[in-house]
Amino acid sequence: MPLMIGFSRCLAVGATLGLLMGCGSSTTPKAAAAAASGGDTGSGGSSSAGSDPVSAAGSDPGPVGSSSAAQVAAKLGRPSKFMIGMGNDLQDDHSMDGAYTLGTTLDLHYAYLVAYKNADGSWGSWKDWNPDGSFVNVLTDSADAKGVVPMFTLYAMAAWGDGQLSGLTNDVFEKGYWGDVKLLFQRIAMYGKPTVVHFEPDFWAYAEMQSKDDPTAMKVNLTANAPDCAGLSNDLVGMGHCLLKMARMYAPKAVVGFHASEWSAGDPSATVAFLKKVGADQADVVFADLLDRDAGCFEAATDPNCMRSGNFYWDESNATSPNFHDYLTWSKAIASGIGLPMVWWQVPFGVPSTTKGGTAGHYRDNRVHYIFSHIQEFVDAGGLGVTFGTGAANQTFIDSDGGQFKTAVTKYFAAPVALP
Repeated sequence: MPLMIGFSRCLAVGATLGLLMGCGSSTTPKAAAAAASGGDTGSGGSSSAGSDPVSAAGSDPGPVGSSSAAQVAAKLGRPSKFMIGMGNDLQDDHSMDGAYTLGTTLDLHYAYLVAYKNADGSWGSWKDWNPDGSFVNVLTDSADAKGVVPMFTLYAMAAWGDGQLSGLTNDVFEKGYWGDVKLLFQRIAMYGKPTVVHFEPDFWAYAEMQSKDDPTAMKVNLTANAPDCAGLSNDLVGMGHCLLKMARMYAPKAVVGFHASEWSAGDPSATVAFLKKVGADQADVVFADLLDRDAGCFEAATDPNCMRSGNFYWDESNATSPNFHDYLTWSKAIASGIGLPMVWWQVPFGVPSTTKGGTAGHYRDNRVHYIFSHIQEFVDAGGLGVTFGTGAANQTFIDSDGGQFKTAVTKYFAAPVALP
């Protein structure tokens, strides 16, 4: 199992929002709408960024479980083609508009929504970045104006530290967490169009390991802090079903999914069984990640964000391990076991090289190259699409990859691959 550094993910979103100290900053960020969206706060969209959240529940819960990739694409209002997205795309003007500078309209644009502890001991979250949680609508309206589906990665369970799950039984944290979840879906409902929400990457893997595959064994102070979920169990099973219940209740147009991590168990069937117990098969999609930063960054071993040991530069010929076919075999087992299409998330931008390592902003990786050369393999593994993004500072980006990503998406969207 690779060591997963939760606050490195947290710092990635901190950099995206222009924060001084990432998620642990003592300064509550107030991301201006014009800055976060490149000056476009929703022309052509819902213009909802400055509005107060509503509490009306939708009447149509939408499709639940056993959705095909084509069905989910239709729910998102996209063609039945393998989808490409991007996120964590900070620009020099502190906007999050990198995905909109490629000359090609992508399918998805994602951003993190985090919780964090301030230096004074108080708790803050994404809801504080703009008034009344309107950061969500800054991003939805900006995406809508560009013809892209907005996506949010809810990443609040790492606020106590990576793999530290004691917040589950802390009433202060839990009350804030569930209030933020409700606000997120209320804000999405204000937008009124399809949106994607990705539930807590890394968290489910840690929960699986620490609960020894039994989600009823890990207690959660749920019902006392989430009134909408009265009657659910005060454990991980209740937590997972509460996320689903709030999504269906407040934002029925949202496409939601849990995250599966390859490092959580040696056998994918164990991960499938665990995720199904918490309700993952009643969502719309399942998420996974191939690697959260460039392989070369780990090879160089000079950046504190890249200190895991292992071989992360996979064999494109699939003759030796680790390789892409092995990973896709695991992915297919997860997608077919849960019964939902998969979205691969936060794939790094590095460029292939025969020389190991690299330098900051120019580390090697071959995932972009392999994916765009083998889209059908990802479709055959149960895929709906893939999103690209940097998972830490100093990684290769679209402004330092020699045009690799821009060229790849331009070519792909000229002849996209159909979904089953």
